[in-house]
Amino acid sequence: MRENHGPTHYTPSIDPEPVRGLTEEVAEFVRSVEFSDISDAVVDLARKSILDGLGLALAGSVAGSGILVRRYLQSIGAPGEASVIGTDIRTTSRFAGFANGVSIHADDFDDTQLAAAQDRVYGLLTHPTAPCLPAALAQAQIQRCSGREFLTAYCAGVETECKIAEAISPRHYQQGFHSTATCGTFAAAAAVGRLRRFDKETLVRALGIAGSQSGGLRENFGTMTKPFHAGRAAESGIVACDLAELGWTATDQVLEAPRGFFQAHGGGCDVKAIRGKLGSPWTFADPGISIKPHPSGSLTHPGMTLMLELISEHGIRAEDVVRIEVGTNHNMLNALIHHRPSNELQAKFSMEFCMAVLLLENKAGLKEFTDETVNRPDIRQLIERVDFHVHPEAEAAGYDKMTTILTIHLKSGAQITGRADFGKGSPARPFTYAEVADKFRDCAAFAQWSEEKAEAAVSLVAELESLEDLAVLADCLVIG
Repeated sequence: MRENHGPTHYTPSIDPEPVRGLTEEVAEFVRSVEFSDISDAVVDLARKSILDGLGLALAGSVAGSGILVRRYLQSIGAPGEASVIGTDIRTTSRFAGFANGVSIHADDFDDTQLAAAQDRVYGLLTHPTAPCLPAALAQAQIQRCSGREFLTAYCAGVETECKIAEAISPRHYQQGFHSTATCGTFAAAAAVGRLRRFDKETLVRALGIAGSQSGGLRENFGTMTKPFHAGRAAESGIVACDLAELGWTATDQVLEAPRGFFQAHGGGCDVKAIRGKLGSPWTFADPGISIKPHPSGSLTHPGMTLMLELISEHGIRAEDVVRIEVGTNHNMLNALIHHRPSNELQAKFSMEFCMAVLLLENKAGLKEFTDETVNRPDIRQLIERVDFHVHPEAEAAGYDKMTTILTIHLKSGAQITGRADFGKGSPARPFTYAEVADKFRDCAAFAQWSEEKAEAAVSLVAELESLEDLAVLADCLVIG
């Protein structure tokens, strides 16, 4: 196995001059962007991610974490006007944001930001919708905002999150921070601040408060605390705006200061990745945001897409397989850490489980990622035949790809091989709106949701920019 850890950080700089005013630039972008500044193509992409996120909130509402969140909210007793998706609970925007953020990320089935630079690990930047959508939805519902206002705020929040994630040194993620949690807090603050029509000075303070709430560690991957990160990021962004609106003070250079976010959390940043780049191009357009075909870590998806293709093309059966070699770059091995998973949450970060379940079931959806399936004897036996390792060809391909090389050894002595750089749902192989709608329906059915309400939500999101009151959409997502 070849180890090559590549570039992991930038030389720290204590001179803020090169990036001075960066936080103000972000605030000005959020304050000034209008719906007319967003292309039809970006709106279409955003609409798909929104529908995807809403479906995942329904599915996540019946996850183990969703049940515990409801008990938590009942213990708090914080009535309000914002809906907790999949329930009859209405609470404050803060706690609705938290609950819906946890649900969207509960099954690790939500969209993923792709990297523009080769030293940024493809698929390991953020899950942009999970922290941003719940905050924007709660605020827009309370304010009875239009679909255009909501879309503008959501796009501004996602863009803020993605450009911050792209700019911070790769060391941020590689050494343990969960960027969905850290950068997502800024997304929520940006989206809510935009909906409340904050001026630049108030937005700067909201971002400053958000930065001091930014946290989340990858050591918690494979536990309920991973989706907690997304929920807390949504909640923290709302709290930041609540306090900023009251006049709470904060630094005006939370991103760029020597003791600010970029330096403290990553040891530096690539200012060229964010300065002048907000909305130019929109991350939704370039390099894109991927929608997941399976409820597992995005780094498993090229291999899973390829495995399904090889199974179909060659008629591969699990009983005919002696061994499966899965070669990737070292960053993928660093993230997919559960080689012998014992539960569904660990299985989401197990390349071995994903290969085994596809060979045995020829599918890997919400119903396959269960504790029972993970611990089936035939699954356990097949996992032992999967060799997941660093492959020189995948390592050399660059970290802006998720290059996966499969070699399937059969009892006949034959070897079937293939390579995939991208999976289904990526910009290279995108979902149509109809395909996202099918995924939404599957998630709704998994939550035993009303088909009538599910179809209404699909239709409303398709025409989101024409809605006069977002509460109409929210009503399709709650009981009662």
